Amino acid sequence: QVQLVESGGRLVQAGDSLRLSCAASGRTFNTYTMGWFRQAPGKEREFVVAIWWNGGKTYADSVKGRFTISRDNAKNTVYLQMNSLKPEDTAVYFCAAKPPGGKVAALDEYRYWGQGTQVTVSS
Repeated sequence: QVQLVESGGRLVQAGDSLRLSCAASGRTFNTYTMGWFRQAPGKEREFVVAIWWNGGKTYADSVKGRFTISRDNAKNTVYLQMNSLKPEDTAVYFCAAKPPGGKVAALDEYRYWGQGTQVTVSS
């Protein structure tokens, strides 16, 4: 069992930076793929970025060059550094965890989810 708690979301202006954190419980954290997804009002939840147990990363095209994912296995925490934020980045951001293997961008492969943290980017 893995429990995830996100934090760091808030209201910012376009061009600002923000770092989200996801604290995980459970002894299997180090082996899991950790992902960030987001859901804007009226839209489906979408993949943002994932980091594998060995540090490999996959980014959605919409955030490449602006967002950076990292993980600290000693702290059971994954981070999402978001730079050059745009109004279209406004969404609830969810942290998720899945066993290794499979498709990192596939929402239904993630077994555990956090409650989400709201990021609002004003223009």
